[in-house]
Amino acid sequence: MAAAMAAALAGTGCRRADHTAAAPAPKPAAATTAAIPAVIIETSAGTIKAELWPDKAPATVKNFLAYADDKHYDGTIFHRVIAGFMIQGGGFDAAMGEKPTRAPVKNEARSDVRNERGTLAMARTMVVDSATAQFFINLVDNGFLNHQNETPRGFGYCVFGKVTEGMDVVDKIAAVATGNRGQFENVPTEPALIKSVRPAK
Repeated sequence: MAAAMAAALAGTGCRRADHTAAAPAPKPAAATTAAIPAVIIETSAGTIKAELWPDKAPATVKNFLAYADDKHYDGTIFHRVIAGFMIQGGGFDAAMGEKPTRAPVKNEARSDVRNERGTLAMARTMVVDSATAQFFINLVDNGFLNHQNETPRGFGYCVFGKVTEGMDVVDKIAAVATGNRGQFENVPTEPALIKSVRPAK
């Protein structure tokens, strides 16, 4: 995005020569581009780096970073892993204890921001505006999760970022053995740990 440039106008019209050097015109401001925020997700399988999209989902990114700043994700797991679909985590510890959360965030799903391979999206219940801390990473293009309309059935799941490094780590987690654990299905038999989520430096 080009920065605005101010034009300096100098008046001449003196009746006699003025040998005083004119002040130099101000230099145009350098163009600046806002840095794209990113996070480092350290897992038991390796490191994942993801960029976040506050221009597309501002409230969702703010919510995710707040949980990261609070160290909410430290010690949570990817508790739902379905090969060919997605890996979901951020809500339970290794003992399947659910971590407390803040109030839900508004669902910012958009039809032009799609659930494609490598994107991060917010998990939720059947209630449209029910997402809190849990998120998932799409393993494939999941078009049926995209925003279709304003109804509860068609509202979709909000995408707020994308993996830029470490998709091989995501695929490694997706390949682990899973089973049932109490009321939960598709739980890795060996915990897929989220060690930490921190802003990238």
